[in-house]
Formats: sequence, structure tokens, C-alpha cells
Amino acid sequence: MLIDTHCHVNFAAYKEDSDKVIKRCLDKNIWLINVGSQLSTSQRVLEIAHKYTQGVYAIVGLHPIHLYKMHIDESEQGLDFVTRAEEFDYEIYKKLAQQSKVVGIGEMGIDYFHLPHDENPDEVKIKQKHTFLQGLKLAKELNKPITIHTRPSKGTHDAYDDEIDILQKANYFKGVVHCFVGTEEQAQTFIDMGLLLSFTGIITFKNAKEVQAIVKTIPLNKIMIETDSPYLTPEPFRGSRNEPSFVEYVARKIAELKGLSYDEVAEVTSNTAKNFFNI
Repeated sequence: MLIDTHCHVNFAAYKEDSDKVIKRCLDKNIWLINVGSQLSTSQRVLEIAHKYTQGVYAIVGLHPIHLYKMHIDESEQGLDFVTRAEEFDYEIYKKLAQQSKVVGIGEMGIDYFHLPHDENPDEVKIKQKHTFLQGLKLAKELNKPITIHTRPSKGTHDAYDDEIDILQKANYFKGVVHCFVGTEEQAQTFIDMGLLLSFTGIITFKNAKEVQAIVKTIPLNKIMIETDSPYLTPEPFRGSRNEPSFVEYVARKIAELKGLSYDEVAEVTSNTAKNFFNI
């Protein structure tokens, strides 16, 4: 089996066929964890998860880009949208997170790539850090793992360094750094702190040499796999909508990079995800 530990079948990209997308996964013995990005999509992941007795789970939280209203241009992914500003309401998210099928808090973290043009960037970053700390506080209170979003300023790895500082301040390390594309040093720091790293279809891209090299060096039991669908479609499907069943190609690339069998990668990453998310 495989587990896609981070996808968004709750998003509008699957409005017409989310049930079929999930069925394709379950038919292939692939489980999936749907991740919220604001209150509405966090509620949606719960609605979806409760339809299934096994294999479909939920994570609830507030993504940093949803702290302000702004236009997000993801044209490379075939997606453009406008965010609605939202404050992190601790008690509301706590109530959601205590429901069955919720296996974590997230995705929450730092995003310096998308900043509103009409706000002071320093103030935005302060708000992002404060909200991330609140997410960590909630995860710690409920003893649930946190799924961490990171997108640094263009051409840098700055957001990862700030997250390391915040994690140390919160003194909570039960988390996974999703879609990791930082440096080898940062990867080792996160692992030394007790966190896991998760990789997406990016590792199948021909120009992703740095992150491929990191995959080779990290112990397999510190790795989880994901699609982040509908984004980051792996080879050989680039240019089309991503979906959770494509997580197989992430696992196959890890096997290739590490010189392991596909079956071993599938077994170890699935067991890691089951233990990490308590599913």
C-alpha cells in the first residue's frame, strides 16, 4: 500500500469528480490525507473523510496565504485564485481538530513567496510567525502532529530558517515539513529536531538535482511521500491535474534515487505515516 500524506481533494479542482478521484486511490490500496488551508476547506476535508470508513483522513488548519486577501497566481499549475482574509480562531480550529478522522493540524507555517502588495511585509511576516506559533500551540495541546508549509522568498531558503527558530521557541517537534525543497543542512536540522520530511512530485523533475541529492542522504524512515495535488504533478504527467494516486511515482523515484526496491519504499513510508498520524 501507499499513503499520500498531503493532498487537497477538497479544493475546487476536484469539484466535479472528487469521489471518483478518491475511489481510484482506494482501488489501488492508496490511502490519502486531505489537508485544509482555511476554515471552509478544513470543514470540507472533514465532510469528505466522514464518507469513508477507512483510508481517507483529514488535517485542519490555516495556511499563511489566507491571512490576507490577495491574488495568487499559480498559472504554472493551471490555477489562479483570490484568497479571503481570515484570522486563526484557536477555539474553532480546536473544535474541528477534536473530531474523529482529524489526524493533524495544518497546513500552517511560513510563506514569504506570496505576500500582499498593499501591506507592510515586515508586519505580514510577524503575523505569519504568530499564527504558526498558535498552530503549534494547538498541536501541542491536542498531542497531534503539525504539517508545516514553507515557501521561502524567491531564490532563498529563508523561511526554513525562521521555522526552525519558531519550532525551538514553541518546543514542539511532532511535525512534518511538507514538500521539502530546502538545503541539506536545513534537512538535517529538522531531522535532528525530531521532525520528518515529506517529498512531492518535484523530485521527479529533471532540474530538481538539489532536492534529489537530499533524498539520497536522508534515512528512509525519516521520509513520507505526498502529491500536494492538484499541484506539482509528477513526471510523466506534468501539465495535467495532479491527483493522489500519482503518489506512486514519488515512491518509485525515491526507490530509484536510494537504490532500493519500490516495495521497500512503499512499506517503510506507509508504516512511518501510520505511526506518525496514528492511523
